[in-house]
Amino acid sequence: MAYRGSRPTAVWIIIALNLLLFIATLINGNIILLLGLQPISFLARPWTIVTNLFIHSGVWHIFANMITLYFFGSFLSRLIGIPRFLLVYFAGGILGNIVFILLPPSPFSIAIGASGAVFALGGALAVMMPRLRVFVFPIPAPIPLWIAVIGGFIILSIFSPLLGIAWQAHLGGLVLGLVVGYIFRRRVRYFYP
Repeated sequence: MAYRGSRPTAVWIIIALNLLLFIATLINGNIILLLGLQPISFLARPWTIVTNLFIHSGVWHIFANMITLYFFGSFLSRLIGIPRFLLVYFAGGILGNIVFILLPPSPFSIAIGASGAVFALGGALAVMMPRLRVFVFPIPAPIPLWIAVIGGFIILSIFSPLLGIAWQAHLGGLVLGLVVGYIFRRRVRYFYP
């Protein structure tokens, strides 16, 4: 399969939906309760296993997820195509949510955000392109992508109790990304113009 030069329209659509719902939650905070994933009420509101991927709390939360989605998603969608990109994104987010349901900090906790899905993209890229070098703020020199992804996971997991981060969703997404990255790396041949 060749490197795909098509525009990452799926990435932009997901970002736009996230931004629209973020604005909606600023207007009406109850949207978080309606669309966020809460383990104790999951069976009554099963749609939240997907809808929570589009809900964020705070400017930093949405900014970090959307900027990472843009870079990882644009690159991965060009490598493997939009249908496979969407599969990785949503499967990673859903698996992350399943891990959160199975290992919740509390059954009443509410998980929101695209982090699990974004970690799936990062995991896939880290396996497919392990020597790709990236800049990570505040590190002044480029580092291998796999170190950025795994290091980001470890740092966020360590500080998750202080920051209210659902490390479980990150773990589920990352594991899925690593597995599909390995599968795609074995099956997909790509080149760079």
